[in-house]
Amino acid sequence: MMSADDFSMKRGPDGRFAAQKKPVEPAAPAAAAPAPVPAPPPADDHVAADDLPKNTGDRWQRKAEHYFHLIPVWVRWAVSIVVVLLVAIVLFLANPNWDWARPTVASIIAGRTHRPVKITGHLTVHLFRWTPDATLGGLQIGEPAKGVTGVPAQDMADIDGITVQAEMMPLFLGRIVLPRLQIDRPTVILFQDKAGHSNWDFSNGADAGKPVKLPPIKNFIINDGHLTVTSLQRRLKFTGTVYAHERADSGGQAFNMTGNGSLNDKVFQMNASGGPLLNVRTDVPYPFDMKVSAGDTLVTAKGRVLHPFNLGEVSGAMSLSGNNLADLYYLTGLTFPDTPRYSISAQVGRDNMVYTIDGINGRIGGSDVEGAMKVDTSDHGRPNLTGDLRSRLLDFKDMGTMFGATAANTPHKPQLTATPTAPQAANRLLPDVPLDVERVRGMDAKVRYRALAVKASANMPLRQVSLGVTLDHGLLTLDPIDMSFPQGRLQGSARIDARNSVQKDAVDLRLTGLAVQNFTPKFQGAAPLEGIIDARAKLNGTGNSMHKAASTADGEFTVVMPGGTIRQSLAELMGIDATKGLFMLLSKDPHQTDVRCAIADFRVQNGVMQAQNIVFDTGVVLVNGSGTVNLNDESLKLTFKGKAKQFRLIKLNAPIIIGGHLSSPTFGINAGPAIAQGGLGALLSTVSAPLLALPFITGGGTPNANCAALMSEAHSEGAPTTTHAAPKKAIPTPLKK
Repeated sequence: MMSADDFSMKRGPDGRFAAQKKPVEPAAPAAAAPAPVPAPPPADDHVAADDLPKNTGDRWQRKAEHYFHLIPVWVRWAVSIVVVLLVAIVLFLANPNWDWARPTVASIIAGRTHRPVKITGHLTVHLFRWTPDATLGGLQIGEPAKGVTGVPAQDMADIDGITVQAEMMPLFLGRIVLPRLQIDRPTVILFQDKAGHSNWDFSNGADAGKPVKLPPIKNFIINDGHLTVTSLQRRLKFTGTVYAHERADSGGQAFNMTGNGSLNDKVFQMNASGGPLLNVRTDVPYPFDMKVSAGDTLVTAKGRVLHPFNLGEVSGAMSLSGNNLADLYYLTGLTFPDTPRYSISAQVGRDNMVYTIDGINGRIGGSDVEGAMKVDTSDHGRPNLTGDLRSRLLDFKDMGTMFGATAANTPHKPQLTATPTAPQAANRLLPDVPLDVERVRGMDAKVRYRALAVKASANMPLRQVSLGVTLDHGLLTLDPIDMSFPQGRLQGSARIDARNSVQKDAVDLRLTGLAVQNFTPKFQGAAPLEGIIDARAKLNGTGNSMHKAASTADGEFTVVMPGGTIRQSLAELMGIDATKGLFMLLSKDPHQTDVRCAIADFRVQNGVMQAQNIVFDTGVVLVNGSGTVNLNDESLKLTFKGKAKQFRLIKLNAPIIIGGHLSSPTFGINAGPAIAQGGLGALLSTVSAPLLALPFITGGGTPNANCAALMSEAHSEGAPTTTHAAPKKAIPTPLKK
């Protein structure tokens, strides 16, 4: 078997080495056995250099040359080319002039922002440093190609220069840490159309509303920044300046953004400032202050970014005040009801796409308010508001404001007049403030409100109020509506469907067990009417205000009184008994008579309430009524005719008329039949003087109403004619001997 010693290396004519086999020498004759060799001395740990073979280096060189020539030629050429290319790349990248890479960098930025991008200046890069840096001489970011209507012709952002530094070691761990980020003379134009689409949404529809999260920046500098914001949806126009730089005279506030403009056609001002942006640590919260004013609305905040440059984690204390909570829509994008003047404070926090509003405390009008709310924007940026609010004492007139009522909708006291049928020019009782359907469609909500006590007028003795509000893609539902009185309860629901071009409205309310004596003013020291009232209102209409919905309503309205008592003098007057009623009234007679039953049943069609059956049956008089209530012009045209059940000497044939307006009703009598009655008496007096009184004498005998049938009919039509405690019996008028 041959070994490497059997070959020798010799240079050929072409200068290349080649292995040649050594010539084989003839075998020598067998020699005598050699003499025994003495055993070597024990091995020593150290061998002198002189003891090594003299040709060791040559042998290693020959072996290296041997193995090198065993490598195929094409492999050796490939390795040489790669090495040369690597050296060339390193030398090329070491050159700070990277203008050749501008199209690539612009394409990367355009892919991330979904907008056209152009680098207008030089690109300088210093790559081989412990903190590599890059400088862009100019950057322009255009407007989105689609999705936003009416964007301005200018670029969204025009920046004179950007310098960024990065730490080398964190890059190997997949992290980005920027020792320095400097932005020189940026001009940013933000725009939002009426539908809420904005040019600052870079999500391409995937993660709309996602908060900005920047890598840690130890030194953040903004020089001479200019910001313009225009929102057609929120009616905002803002122009401001932005700078961020550590300065000796900054007073610890190294970041500042100030500006002014208009919000909903009111003067708008903003000032936001923050702590130094030098040596910022991600584990130390970054403090900031903010003050925003728009007309009468004032918002102040003192907060912290929990992890600097991650705007998805923020907390702070906020206070708000203004004339109307609904105006906050222009600042927050959240839909609130109309309210009187308010002043509220709360703790506000943000956790990525969820905002929490805890510790709400303040006043709205004359009512206190407290509770908590949460706004979730994870559904493509669409707000979903949930909350639980309560008041220890609710001023009831503040609740009217929430439904659009103003001072113009305040009712007036009824009046006695000779011409009650003529409608008066009065203010509307039903509010006509339109519902902003775009706001209702722009968010979802589920809020519960409770008032533990209610401050109301003497004739409106409310005890507690509970409301549930649900808003789902334009469908607004009030359920439950629950109001309790000292005796009785109003319950039901309301529905406003603003999902289509024509708004549809529905209301279903039930009043049960209401003690009418709690709502009537005292008459000669006592309640003139006592008893239990049940009622049902079930209406459907169209229109974007309470008045418009009522003016187109269809449905039914029923009021029933199973029994009670009434001051007998008033009952006699309902029959226009000029002797008995006036005598008892003037003498302040306290005696009462029973109310056997009472019912008022209306059918509502196209906003007109037409009386189907009006009956008020007492122990002495049976009253029947008819007429209409027009919910469009809010006029009243009701007529009541009373018939005595007993003999009366003087009985005028003059029906009672209720006219005027819902906000200012009038009461009187229709003198026409009475005049005819008097004319007939005058005619009879020409025959005989005693005959003068005949037209004014009634023999009575009017039968009782069929109260059982009336109550049964009302119950079959949905009126809540539940059984209540029997009212006390009337004190009968003593018989004269």
